[in-house]
Amino acid sequence: MTSRQHPIGSGFTAASTATDVLAGVDLSGREVIITGGHSRLGREVTRSLVTAGASVTVAARDPQRAAAILTDITNADDINGLGGVQVKRLDLADPASIEAFAQRWQKADRALHALVNNAAMLFAPERRLDARGNELSFATTHLGHFQLTRALLPALRLAGSARVLTTTSGAARFGSIRWDDLSFRSGYDAGAAYAQSKLANVLFTVELDRRYADDGIRAFAAHPGVVIGPGPHAPSAVANYRTQGLVDDDGATVIDPAAGKKTAEQGAATLVFGAVSPLLDGTGGVYLKDSDIAVLDNSERLLTRDSIPSDANAAMLDSEDARRLWTITERLLVP
Repeated sequence: MTSRQHPIGSGFTAASTATDVLAGVDLSGREVIITGGHSRLGREVTRSLVTAGASVTVAARDPQRAAAILTDITNADDINGLGGVQVKRLDLADPASIEAFAQRWQKADRALHALVNNAAMLFAPERRLDARGNELSFATTHLGHFQLTRALLPALRLAGSARVLTTTSGAARFGSIRWDDLSFRSGYDAGAAYAQSKLANVLFTVELDRRYADDGIRAFAAHPGVVIGPGPHAPSAVANYRTQGLVDDDGATVIDPAAGKKTAEQGAATLVFGAVSPLLDGTGGVYLKDSDIAVLDNSERLLTRDSIPSDANAAMLDSEDARRLWTITERLLVP
């Protein structure tokens, strides 16, 4: 649905932070789940939502490690139940783990006001499969979040008005769905697998919003920008980062929000904007960038060290592709 894909004039910029987006927003009484809420971006999303008053459940494959990373948010030795943050186990590549997580939430009869599908698998150099034979980045980034979202629909409905925010990437512009070979049985390429999974995130958002907007559940996909962190960076990564213009000659991180190169605080801004900002009330099924709805740009753009194309295009929002992918995903998740 490209008719809604145009900026609303949010007043925010590429340099805005999550704190800027949430200024004056009271999230007291709101329940939020975020996958990967302890990662570089996820941690900042968690911190900003808790600061605004939300109760946040961080879903992580390794809860102990996640809790250790998050303890400084609450200044507590035991993060669970303190400072508005809980950490619960969830392995997005394991259907049984997803089902168990959702069942625990449902049994508590808790409404869910926002689900932030943030976790992802990045650029696996070798093709890896989950237990069902699905390519692992697609299984983690798309299939796992699809199953989790559907399992939590009752809790999202219970909220009366809810959001599903899925973290995607400008790589979706360059992605394609390999309809006849989703798992890369031939011609595996890490970049293509990543781009396919991120395009799937956007198509999932389009169809999710179409199906459940009338139930009060609105869906958004958000590109946070390129966030590599302050460093020091792994020596094996520095040469590649330098080629992409992400670090300077001394190996220091380049921060240029207008060019899409952001700090974690700036990258998290668009995620919390999609998850909770009242400025998006009444809309959905769109792709966000720089804390606003992104412009629609169908021009062919090249990725260079000085330019990271990341606006929406019509292919990312194709409603027929979105329905087709939904149907295929349902089949892939049948035990």
